[in-house]
Amino acid sequence: MEQRDVLVVLYDGVQSLDVSGPVEVFSGAEHGMPGAYRIRTASLDGAPVRTTSGLTLVPDTTLDAAAPPHTLLVPGGEGTRAPDPRLVAWLRARAPHARRKVSVCSGAFLLAAAGLLDGRRATTHWALCAQLAADHPAVRVAPEPIYVRDGDVATSAGVTAGIDLALALVEEDLGRDLALTVARHLVVFLRRPGNQTQFSAQLAAQTAERRPLRDIQQWISENPAADLSVEALADRARLSPRHFARAFRDETGMTPGRYVDRIRLEAARRRLEDTADGIERISRQCGYGTAEAMRRAFVRVLGASPAEYRRRFRPASPPS
Repeated sequence: MEQRDVLVVLYDGVQSLDVSGPVEVFSGAEHGMPGAYRIRTASLDGAPVRTTSGLTLVPDTTLDAAAPPHTLLVPGGEGTRAPDPRLVAWLRARAPHARRKVSVCSGAFLLAAAGLLDGRRATTHWALCAQLAADHPAVRVAPEPIYVRDGDVATSAGVTAGIDLALALVEEDLGRDLALTVARHLVVFLRRPGNQTQFSAQLAAQTAERRPLRDIQQWISENPAADLSVEALADRARLSPRHFARAFRDETGMTPGRYVDRIRLEAARRRLEDTADGIERISRQCGYGTAEAMRRAFVRVLGASPAEYRRRFRPASPPS
């Protein structure tokens, strides 16, 4: 069996979970199949580094002394804002020799600075996607997926998305059964699909300042099958429809109709991923009324029918 070397790049200001999350996945796979992975950490000069949370990590070696790995893992953190030029130069010169390049969260900025994402599709934490696109226009930034694979480069979104990507890599390397064992041990799903959105509709919208509007936002998310017309929502908020629509847009950044559309789509996606319910039933549960109405919404926003979405992106059942 091939042993796959995993080299984790460390630097001052690294995010500790960006390191430990994927490392726990690869380490769990190694325990389940001894000899599958050899995990090493390295910094520029081999000295300990301090994470953003104040933890100290002691690397195994220096970057220059490390042999070209199978998988090069570049975590994110505040240290990516003004990276050491030596680190960028090392990545530019040495990363191409790794068979697989992986970043977590803002680690994508380091790969991009080294020119490794030019012409590629990539992602990072949703709050940093616009900056990545502005700083590196040659990168095709995808703001929604929790991770993106483009050839031998894989990038993931914020912190815990690194676990999802690492599980996907273990599944690719060693099979679904071992990846599922690791996922169960870590008490996570195997696996959130890479195309799953990084943030919910509630996070995409702003939270309203006024209590009645906040309550309406919560009620919409809990009752997607209810009458969610502007008139019905305005009545629940004890406002006129015109006043409600204007206040909702001003405080959340989107119209009531658009917010409802997002909530219903998100609810339908969750049910398709997490249940075996029929599409007709899900369409009623999520307020679409008919399977055809839900199909049109899915095709318009996701470019796939509900049935296709389920085939492609439904993860394994969660551990019992």
